[in-house]
Amino acid sequence: MSEMNKPPSSVKLVVCPNCGGESVYGPSNPFRPFCSERCKRIDFGTWASEGFRLPAETPTDDDTGLDPKLQ
Repeated sequence: MSEMNKPPSSVKLVVCPNCGGESVYGPSNPFRPFCSERCKRIDFGTWASEGFRLPAETPTDDDTGLDPKLQ
């Protein structure tokens, strides 16, 4: 961001979750916390296609899912 385009010091800058660039976190940025509509859409597309997942162990066939102490 050039010196001329920098927002006033009272505006909070955060890191864009998509591209890592600076993003204004305030009412003047309708895409916050993203820096642009493009970054917001890329992130939404990743969520929609289930690109963000938590790793999980696949249960075995003989795993009933019950607590072994209760069996």
